Amino acid sequence: QVQLVESGGGSVQAGGSLRLSCAASGRAFGIYAIGWFRQALGKERVLVEERRLVAAIAGGMSSDTYYTDSAKGRFTISRDNAKNTVYLQMNSLKPEDTAVYYCAARPFETRMTPNEYEYWGQGTQVTVSS
Repeated sequence: QVQLVESGGGSVQAGGSLRLSCAASGRAFGIYAIGWFRQALGKERVLVEERRLVAAIAGGMSSDTYYTDSAKGRFTISRDNAKNTVYLQMNSLKPEDTAVYYCAARPFETRMTPNEYEYWGQGTQVTVSS
């Protein structure tokens, strides 16, 4: 069992930066791949399936990372297993990055679809104004 807590969200102007943190409790954090997903607000019902992967980092012996096209060159995902934490450094933020950001965990390998992740945090809001 893994519990995840996101932090670091907030409001920034376009071009600004934020660093999100995903702190985990539970055993064997290092084996888990962590994905950062986001979901735009404004819907009455929010489904997990509607969350979109932004970046992911593998667990176990691999340090592979994955970025969507929108994140490449602007976002950096990293992990500190000693602190049970994964970070998402977001630079050059744009208004279209506005969303609730969630971290999620699954064993070892990264995946793109949210249904393949077992554990989820509660999310942290990021708002980018133009």
